[in-house]
Amino acid sequence: MDKQLEMLKDLTDVNGVAGFEHAVKQKAKSYLEPLSDEIIEDNLGGVYGKKNAKDGSKTILIGGHLDEIGFMVTEIDDNGFLKFTPIGGWWNQVMLSQRMHITTGEGKVITGVIGSKPPHVLSPEERKKPVEIKDMFIDIGVASKDEVLEAGIELGDMVTPASEFEEMTNKNYLLAKAWDNRYGVALSIDVMKNLEKEDININLVSGATVQEEVGLRGAKVAANKVKPDLAIAVDVGLAMDTPGMKSSNGTGDLGKGPLVLLLDGSNIGHVPFRKHVLAVAKDKDIPVQLQVIPGGGTDAGSFHVSNEGVPSLAIGVPVRYMHSNVSIMHKEDYQNAVKLVTEVVKSLNDDKVDEIIW
Repeated sequence: MDKQLEMLKDLTDVNGVAGFEHAVKQKAKSYLEPLSDEIIEDNLGGVYGKKNAKDGSKTILIGGHLDEIGFMVTEIDDNGFLKFTPIGGWWNQVMLSQRMHITTGEGKVITGVIGSKPPHVLSPEERKKPVEIKDMFIDIGVASKDEVLEAGIELGDMVTPASEFEEMTNKNYLLAKAWDNRYGVALSIDVMKNLEKEDININLVSGATVQEEVGLRGAKVAANKVKPDLAIAVDVGLAMDTPGMKSSNGTGDLGKGPLVLLLDGSNIGHVPFRKHVLAVAKDKDIPVQLQVIPGGGTDAGSFHVSNEGVPSLAIGVPVRYMHSNVSIMHKEDYQNAVKLVTEVVKSLNDDKVDEIIW
């Protein structure tokens, strides 16, 4: 496995939902430190490397987010079953009988499974009705509440999908539990790596926010801390190339290039900035796809309304099965996204930023 894949595995295998990003932050920081002139951290847990401009005063912020979707333990019943609440957006139909990891306060990881009834006992009406999340439970294989407590599990512990990074049949297809958004964390690191020995004419702050999945919260803090002139949220987008997915909101085929979001539920991609990015892509022969996501949002939603306003754009890759236990990304899409963001940074200087800000 090459170093890039090792980093992708390292970042996706670690567990960290919103509010519990510390272990992911430490991983990201260990990669950013040797590449950066300075490490910037905010008080919520965001971490960024900074590369100083050789000639220029403007700043661009490149932000992935550290957190993944998961759950929190909210109840332990007398028989040792765990109740939970989602942290981030889940669809109940993807959850039953899935293996989960509960991370204790001491860092111990315990495997459980979200329970489900056998079809033999379900009435025809029950078979048609999805189980509500409030009625679900996690079984860790014990007989009592005391055994749960002895194992070290407490209310408030983090729960994440039990799924490891894996290369698929075609090795360009990469499966992991947390492409949303360890993809963006990895990209922020690889852009710094690409530019490590190059002079640039804009200050680059590249890293990852926290608590994106619960309302783009860390992005507010990051933008206030960094005070960028431009910002790019690097986050995943929708794959449209599987059965049942509609292409009416743009394209999103795996292997056909990174996504530039025209708009989502939180942000209209800044038009002059978008035009500049697409011009760079054309000039450097980087394939791109355009997409609209009517619901949801990215950290660009908080970046663009921070301070006095920050022209912002979201750049992603198409991912299959987003917001579930596993998702699939294409390696070439990732590499082209890294190339695109790298070239955008190289293309910027004070005059170009002033031209983009209209």
